[in-house]
Amino acid sequence: MNKQAIIHLFETLQARDPEPKTELNYSTPFELLIAVLLSAQSTDVGVNKATAKLFPVANTPEAFLKLGEEGLKKYIATIGLYNSKAKHAIQTSRKLIDEFHGEVPRTRKELESLPGVGRKTANVVLNVAFGEPTMAVDTHIFRVGNRTGLAKGKTPLDVEHKLLKVIPKAFMQHAHHWLILHGRYTCTARKPKCTLCPIQDDCSWPEKRSA
Repeated sequence: MNKQAIIHLFETLQARDPEPKTELNYSTPFELLIAVLLSAQSTDVGVNKATAKLFPVANTPEAFLKLGEEGLKKYIATIGLYNSKAKHAIQTSRKLIDEFHGEVPRTRKELESLPGVGRKTANVVLNVAFGEPTMAVDTHIFRVGNRTGLAKGKTPLDVEHKLLKVIPKAFMQHAHHWLILHGRYTCTARKPKCTLCPIQDDCSWPEKRSA
């Protein structure tokens, strides 16, 4: 995809949604960190249902430690992999208190040092909580990057590096959300809505359906 097409693609997405937001509900960086940690292989809707009951009871590292691993499981039992997620959330809470004065760190290296926090989670927290122009490549963005020709790669890291290279600086702050929402609701894995796609003209996918 050439530079002109890339600019047009993001101008189109920007015009439709100037200030895209995460669909995870949160009010503090710690709540966001926990919500993203819980969202692995789970839906945002499912996570939001669980945290709607959890966060009023515990929404700080200190409160999580007081609740304990078994107590936490009762709130997140509807979420996939809840046993390991509860363990990581409690371990992360302890580390935040012991090493970061109870605050969520603002660097990728420090975030990735937290139990259960990988590169994708760190990138989401950096982008959403702290306004960093990062690119968290999930299955949706991986699909959109490869399918449209915006950033083809065999691994999420490949796609991430290519997106960071080709996306103009003016669009980087919101690019993550534009692409993830596009993949979630329009450029879906099965039966993509090509005839309704606002960026169809910029897409180079050979299997796209014409209007």
